[in-house]
Amino acid sequence: MLKRVLLILLLLAISKFSHTPHLLVTDPSTWTNSSVLDRNATLWSVLHPGSEFYTSYTYGFDLEFILRKIAHLSFFGMLGLLFYWNLKEQRYRYVKAWLCLAIFACLDEIHQAFIIGRDGRIVDVMIDSFGAALMLFLLYKARKSSMR
Repeated sequence: MLKRVLLILLLLAISKFSHTPHLLVTDPSTWTNSSVLDRNATLWSVLHPGSEFYTSYTYGFDLEFILRKIAHLSFFGMLGLLFYWNLKEQRYRYVKAWLCLAIFACLDEIHQAFIIGRDGRIVDVMIDSFGAALMLFLLYKARKSSMR
């Protein structure tokens, strides 16, 4: 039961931060900004070929950028573990946990593209997915070595 509650809480926390415009990791006063939807955004405008969803970042490589990417790796790494622990013991459990995470990461980035002051990027989906893959791999190695 606790594993399920933790999974839901982390999903909600990530969604809340994704829904917060002009969020700065380095400025906690921005963590509670009121959300404003971009009324002009459509799924096609977000995902059409050539949209900014598929481009690299337009902001620089500074402390804020580094902390954001660390947050992506760590939060989605933890989320990957929670997906794993909430799945039944079965074949391909690691892969299924990673797929659940990757789908959520993609939906989360698309969601961000609809919030003024936020942007969704496919690069962040890859970073999120890598964070989960890394944590799941470390879990796999730890479980394998404890079985010896």
